[in-house]
Amino acid sequence: MKSAAITSDSSLSSVQKQPWKLAFFFCFLVLLCDGADIGILAFTLSSLKLEFGLTNVQAGALGSWSLLGMAIGGFFGGWACDRFGRVRVIVIATATFSLLSGFSGFVQSYQQFAILRFVACLGLGSLYIATNTLMSEMVPTKHRTTVLALLMTGFTLGSLVITSISAWIIPSYGWRTLYLLTFLPIILSIAMYFLIPEPLSWQEARALKLKGLSTTITKRENPYKAIFEDPKHRLTFILWTMSSGFLLFGYFGVSNWLPSYLETELGIKFKEMAIYMAGTYLTMMFAKLIAGIVADKIGRKIVFAFGTMGTALFIPVLVYMHTPENIGWMMIAFGFLYGIPYAINATYLTESFPTAIRGTAIGGAFNIGRLGSVIAPVAIGYMAMQNSIGAGLLLMAGAYFLCGLIPTLFIKEQQYDPQKA
Repeated sequence: MKSAAITSDSSLSSVQKQPWKLAFFFCFLVLLCDGADIGILAFTLSSLKLEFGLTNVQAGALGSWSLLGMAIGGFFGGWACDRFGRVRVIVIATATFSLLSGFSGFVQSYQQFAILRFVACLGLGSLYIATNTLMSEMVPTKHRTTVLALLMTGFTLGSLVITSISAWIIPSYGWRTLYLLTFLPIILSIAMYFLIPEPLSWQEARALKLKGLSTTITKRENPYKAIFEDPKHRLTFILWTMSSGFLLFGYFGVSNWLPSYLETELGIKFKEMAIYMAGTYLTMMFAKLIAGIVADKIGRKIVFAFGTMGTALFIPVLVYMHTPENIGWMMIAFGFLYGIPYAINATYLTESFPTAIRGTAIGGAFNIGRLGSVIAPVAIGYMAMQNSIGAGLLLMAGAYFLCGLIPTLFIKEQQYDPQKA
């Protein structure tokens, strides 16, 4: 068994022996399905409101129930990653959301849909943590942000796919058909179970913990106790929890309501709206890749700050200065800024904690933060009833600014190497 004090050369050699390219292929497809499934609610929201006679607040609550399910799933999924393995969590989470989202196509009431959506999102919430943790522990440091940013384009591509097929399927075949397609990802979970091993650093950290040789956590110690007893880990955890809360509040508030904003308040027809959103998602993919490359060159912190604060400053421009002539270009510019934070967040966050507690720490910080974002869709729905959806989007701008400010001022980058136990 290797020592915890692995040299850089041996670490790199271990990384090269891992099937990280095959793992990336599966994780990319899993996140594509994740992004599509999360985005599916935004494009079926109008149909659900019509079929079940929902108010704006009830419709917004579906987004909030989804976020709550994702928060709980991600919180326990991070702990499960440390306890049972990164790959096992991906397999179980993918199978869970695939089956339950598929069955959502058969519901006969608002309550049935809300329950299935909540439980399906338990699986969806685990995937961001598990896939990024798995890849961060397989990919060499010098390429890590680029690869993880490219991985996150899978999530955005999923949003693009659901945007494209929604414009075709919903008008012709109805919203239920869209949910039936979500049975397909279960094939990925089965294949990944047989083809992808756990990362070497997790295997080594697990073995050290079981032998009582780990310097981070004992065999029977609660990982959250290990986090909070160490002053450095505790402070980093709290700061990332706050930053994640603001990021997710802004991101999901915008993503849940932006299509409806374009369609209802700007008067853009459904198919034209889908084209605008598709352009935004394509730009986000490009932005994530560029951001990852740049972050590997000049650092995670500066690129993350540029993306978050740039998004915060551009949202008021989008709300107050759009015209029928410039809205297309504005959506492209917005998509570029909007895509950057998620490209950098995963690397920045995974490098903030040691391997033995990494899954628990990032799962906890990211998903406790997500609990704060649960109110975002309802908040915009409430503001839409009192004022406008556009007014609600301005609230998201403030969240993005605070999200970027916290790590910029207080969180050091590249604190730990995910290739080392």
